[in-house]
Amino acid sequence: MRFGVESVRSARICVIGLGYVGLPLAVEFGKKRDVVGFDINASRIEALRAGHDATLEVSDDEIRAAKGLHFSSKLSDLADCNFFIVTVPTPIDQHKRPDLTPLIRASQFIGKVIKRGDVVVYESTVYPGATEEDCVPIIEQASGLKFNQDFFAGYSPERINPGDKMHRVATIKKVTSGSTPEVADFVDALYAEIITAGTHKAPSIKVAEAAKVIENTQRDLNIALINELAIIFNRMGIDTEAVLQAAGTKWNFLPFRPGLVGGHCIGVDPYYLTHKAVAIGYHPEIILAGRRLNDSMGAYVASQLVKAMIKRRIQVEGARILIMGLTFKENCPDLRNTRVVDIVRELADYNVLVDVFDPWVDLAEAQHEYGLDPVAKPSLAAYDAIVLAVAHDSFRDMGAEKIRALGKPAHVLYDLKYLLSPEQADLRL
Repeated sequence: MRFGVESVRSARICVIGLGYVGLPLAVEFGKKRDVVGFDINASRIEALRAGHDATLEVSDDEIRAAKGLHFSSKLSDLADCNFFIVTVPTPIDQHKRPDLTPLIRASQFIGKVIKRGDVVVYESTVYPGATEEDCVPIIEQASGLKFNQDFFAGYSPERINPGDKMHRVATIKKVTSGSTPEVADFVDALYAEIITAGTHKAPSIKVAEAAKVIENTQRDLNIALINELAIIFNRMGIDTEAVLQAAGTKWNFLPFRPGLVGGHCIGVDPYYLTHKAVAIGYHPEIILAGRRLNDSMGAYVASQLVKAMIKRRIQVEGARILIMGLTFKENCPDLRNTRVVDIVRELADYNVLVDVFDPWVDLAEAQHEYGLDPVAKPSLAAYDAIVLAVAHDSFRDMGAEKIRALGKPAHVLYDLKYLLSPEQADLRL
């Protein structure tokens, strides 16, 4: 089976999974050709058909501009497609093991509609080998077709950064790959239609998978180093940000900052790599050490806050504490794997009353995901401690005076994100 210019021209694309990754991709393709955007969440499809994206990754105008994009939650609407792109989540379970359930379900769906000559490309973050060893056999079993004879596969890792309005799908260089050299060229040519930043064709699917999983593992380890340095400097009475600013005057010093490491990428992806490493008989020391340290930061923040309250002679048990911010990063509504909840849960062990305030958060989603009920508006002069946990612009715009006004006359203000100057906060990470 041959793939060439005509194959690219006749490609009928279906994007499976319309979240933070899939929708922006479907919109870009929909500006140039007919595309089916598929999601099993019927209410999500209904909202997108009405022209609105609740994740705020794509504007209403951008959805309208994608004239060729059609939304569906019906598997039958995929029958005419011949190029499937899978962008479903790849989370971890409570034991920090890869949860391939969404990927398996998507592969089963595809197996029911795939035809001879079709191509399936996965964008979800996985460990090296998952596409060919875990996903492809499911398609083979469901379809009765044979891999690299009747249908083909590729992998092109997503590089979406939620809330980032500068680095978009089209302006981020795209890694592509295919299960045969011809398919690799075909996949690369299709993505090149929409990726203005250019593409990088990896020599194999496994190389592309590995490249994705180490991108965020590298960031995770760098942040873990800075977090450990922050703990050391705090014990020495040295301001960490001042140290980082001084060190940053060297041309090759990397500008990482300490903090909570959550989200769908940095706090999750390393576990996919370590899972595979253990499966092949290697115990990854450094990667897991970095993960343990970053996962412990919520408890560290809570303990530092409690110590500061005790030093101020503020009664801890029964105290009211305000956590400002719940999303995993600033200026976006994304709650996936937010580590702010670690602070909330740790403080609960001290029998304090915690209010969470985040104007970006969907209140129903916060309750569904974490059992939390964020306040619509924090009370004035009500809190014994305030934690600036997320660097939303709206918090920055409030300034120290308005934030302080939320606290009682004697309170502790802990600035995790360096939103305020050193003299304006009582504690900084």
